[in-house]
Amino acid sequence: MAGPAFRAAAVRVRVPATSANLGPGFDALGLALGLYDDVVVRVADSGLHIDIAGEGSETLPRDESHLLVRSLRTAFDLLGGQPRGLEIVCANRIPHGRGLGSSSAAICAGIVAARAVTIGGESRLDDAALLELATEIEGHPDNVAACLLGGFTLSWMEAGTARAIRMEPDDSIVPVVFVPGKPVLTETARGLLPRTVPHVDAAANAGRAALLVEALTRRPELLLPATEDRLHQEYRAPAMPESAALVERLRADGIPAVISGAGPTVMALADAGTADKVEALAGADWAANRLSLDGQGASVLPLAT
Repeated sequence: MAGPAFRAAAVRVRVPATSANLGPGFDALGLALGLYDDVVVRVADSGLHIDIAGEGSETLPRDESHLLVRSLRTAFDLLGGQPRGLEIVCANRIPHGRGLGSSSAAICAGIVAARAVTIGGESRLDDAALLELATEIEGHPDNVAACLLGGFTLSWMEAGTARAIRMEPDDSIVPVVFVPGKPVLTETARGLLPRTVPHVDAAANAGRAALLVEALTRRPELLLPATEDRLHQEYRAPAMPESAALVERLRADGIPAVISGAGPTVMALADAGTADKVEALAGADWAANRLSLDGQGASVLPLAT
């Protein structure tokens, strides 16, 4: 394959926050949320320059070790070659280390931007290849599928290849996220999971995950039973006791609430009539945010938008 040619103009990519698992859908279900990171990438004559505003501006690296840059580089290799230089501007709004898909957002922004800035990039790296690449970098497809496709996604691995389908969540659902001040590393939360679980718990989760598809897409009145989980939240509770307690309190009040991803953010699935009340329930230790559902996924936008 001949080396790629690159666009002279910058490209802007917007990627949504995501919530994975959604209770019983461990490592399979994801939901795209209306909270976004924006990334502008321009091919330069030489070097690497990164400007970061917002979340992570004081802690993220500004060199080749940045996850966004590593994702760009990996995608450029598949597209046929590296540009001479890169100028990158990040406007980050997705909290880091909170279970809202910040790493998946960085990965998806990088690979989508690399494709967009490469002339003929879509023919060299189609949407299926994007999902496969994002999964390879992230390690599992649940968050990256929702980030790339938007909406409500079901993802799985088939013969070593990532697959995903997108569904339309019921538009009456209003996600409310409760973000704590301190992060929990995904590796820490995943390390608490047992190697085996009781058969009865696995069977219960299979039924609830199937019910959740119906509840999220057509019958949101079933969300409370549909979001019951026995596979991961209880095991992870020691790493995030305040989050576990908030989930229990919300559910006792009849509010469908789950740990978002690996936590420690808590997400409630409210509606327009209850969202304001739900938002006020957490208390001063939480940043409560009423969000929309994202229906676009990773998007290339005009620079002036």
